[in-house]
Amino acid sequence: MNVVDHVRDMAAAGLYSNVRIMSSLLLTMSTNNPELFSPAQKYQLLVYQADAIFHDKEYRNAASKYNSALQQKKVLSKTSKVRPSTGGTTSSVQAQSLPSEIEVKYKIAECYVNLKLDKDAIAVLDGIPSRQRTPKINMMLANLYKKAGQERSAVTSYKEVLRQCPLALDAIIGLLSLSVKGAEVASMTMDVIQSIPNLDWLSTWIKAYAFIHAGDNHRAISTICSLEKKTLLRDNVDLLVSLADVYFRAGDTKNAILKFEQAQMLDPYLIKGMDVYGYLMAREGHLEDVEVLGGRLFNITDQHAEPWVISGCHSFYSKRYSRALYLGAKAIQLNSNSVQALLLKGAALRNMGRVQEAIIHFREAMRHAPCRLDCYEGLIDCYLASNGVREAMGMANNIYKTLGANAQTLTILATVCLADPLTQDKAKGLLDKALAQRPDYIKAVVKKAELLSREQKYEEGITLLRNTLANQSDCVLHRMLGDFLFAVNEYQESIDQYSIALSLDPNDQKSLEGMQKMEKEESPMDATVELDGDDMEGSGEDGDLEGSDSEAAQWADQEQWFGMQ
Repeated sequence: MNVVDHVRDMAAAGLYSNVRIMSSLLLTMSTNNPELFSPAQKYQLLVYQADAIFHDKEYRNAASKYNSALQQKKVLSKTSKVRPSTGGTTSSVQAQSLPSEIEVKYKIAECYVNLKLDKDAIAVLDGIPSRQRTPKINMMLANLYKKAGQERSAVTSYKEVLRQCPLALDAIIGLLSLSVKGAEVASMTMDVIQSIPNLDWLSTWIKAYAFIHAGDNHRAISTICSLEKKTLLRDNVDLLVSLADVYFRAGDTKNAILKFEQAQMLDPYLIKGMDVYGYLMAREGHLEDVEVLGGRLFNITDQHAEPWVISGCHSFYSKRYSRALYLGAKAIQLNSNSVQALLLKGAALRNMGRVQEAIIHFREAMRHAPCRLDCYEGLIDCYLASNGVREAMGMANNIYKTLGANAQTLTILATVCLADPLTQDKAKGLLDKALAQRPDYIKAVVKKAELLSREQKYEEGITLLRNTLANQSDCVLHRMLGDFLFAVNEYQESIDQYSIALSLDPNDQKSLEGMQKMEKEESPMDATVELDGDDMEGSGEDGDLEGSDSEAAQWADQEQWFGMQ
């Protein structure tokens, strides 16, 4: 056993720091005395050294060392006879223990992926002949092709993964996300389903994800529920997270939160889907719970996008948009495919008045999740904010035609119609259709109430809001009911509604304004005194705003550091 064999054994034992030091010393010796080690031994030492550097996450350095190893392998292949080494090991024994050249190329591709050099990673993997590609090589290629928009190549690679590993469920999801029919995908797993007991659920599982990626949320929910109720799959965390996500996509916030909570109770270390859960909690005004959730996830890991997104949502709904922007960008740095991170950064940019930059992020989110309506809603909001009503209308019509006339698409189209006085009548008809389908759909209720407010139909608005609030509680609905009650001089009940709204979301500025308006209406003399006090407080708030500007400048510096501008 020679010294290179000892290095190999240390590498196999995971003693990377030891391998790194020893291989460096031995390679320096080899440089000073080329006769000391054979080409095969030099190749081994370079690979072991690169593996140790890769383990330390120095990916650029590791890629360089792996490439040096491949160059050495070329020298080795040209050498018909291996020179004797100091340890006297024969070439045949060395040849048996040589690291795989294919594995080295895969490692180089991994380095490039970590360095965000996807084109270089594809080039390396494309250089491996098809017959020599292992399932993990095909899986990496498929994901890279998909990200690059090369859908046909991605489909081919995913299918090759399934041919070799028919239970590769992530490859199945990849195919379904690329619009491959569920029946075709299921046919590729049929033999293994029939040959292995207790796998009869897999065809239903494939059907559920086919519905998800086709945007058919209601059938997806029904199918996943039927799976989740099966005894053998009851309380499966992955299924619960998928179910929660589909409820969220369908606009059913209450059930989405319920299922996320159930999944989290089953697995306190759960990361997947927690960014959406945190966003929903923040949107509902539960900022203290969001802060706790973010802290808990940071204790689990800070190398995933989810905890950064959750903290970003907390900042966003606390109206600290510069900080939300920074946190969203950090999340994207960790996972460029994170839809929730892209939406967070887009929303922060939009609220900071950087609408064109926001549009870029919403479009990227839409590319990754073409069936998620919140991506389109963000883009439409940007168009409307920049007076691009025509672009917004084109987008809304496209969603309506693509995904059909459901409560969500009808409400999106109505929202755009409300932006143009000439199409307000059309908006009314669309909202009525949406509410006929789903009377509890809050976004449709809010838009219908806005329309009734414009038309000064306050009694009708009060009835609509009371009926909706009879079955659920929502800050915006309570606040709007307070506004309507104020308009018909029902001051005491108006105050009650504003109070309920503030109990649900203490940071809701419009509810605070409504409460102040009511206090002024009830006691004009006291209001004058309070106004002076408010003015004094306002001066203090201006001081806070100056602090916010300096904070914004601080975060802006960090944005430049992270390459966000």
